[in-house]
Amino acid sequence: MNITLQVNGVPHTVDTDPRMSLLDLLRERLGLIGAKKGCDHGQCGACTVLIDGRRANSCLALAVAVDGSAVTTVEGLAEGDDLHPLQAAFIEHDAFQCGYCTPGQLCSAAGMLGEPGPSAVTGDLVVDPELTPEEIRERMSGNLCRCGAYVNIVSAIAEVAR
Repeated sequence: MNITLQVNGVPHTVDTDPRMSLLDLLRERLGLIGAKKGCDHGQCGACTVLIDGRRANSCLALAVAVDGSAVTTVEGLAEGDDLHPLQAAFIEHDAFQCGYCTPGQLCSAAGMLGEPGPSAVTGDLVVDPELTPEEIRERMSGNLCRCGAYVNIVSAIAEVAR
């Protein structure tokens, strides 16, 4: 089955099996290995990418379901040689240790920064809350870090959110 999608600003037409996940298509067919296969059940967030600007677990998305969509992976966050502000902040705040979860953390954070509205920890559900460390932790709770770099990840995201 042929699908057409734009990945990191580059159009692709790919012949794919209807059962193939977006993660496998990105890694195996397009050679974009930034998104990682962690749990393959949508529980760890290592495979997080942006689909039409919204964060999604690419291990759970069928490639055929994103036909016609724009997909951004960690490789597409930077503008040429200029790092995305989140990438620069992650480096500055030492927000990764082994680096395995970092691509998913970065894509999730990039998507989160554009998502308005309350979360489960928001006190006032009528206003768009400030991105406090508590809000950031809640909104990033779908991304696990086995090394425990959460404190630095939250600091990096908070700096960019300001």
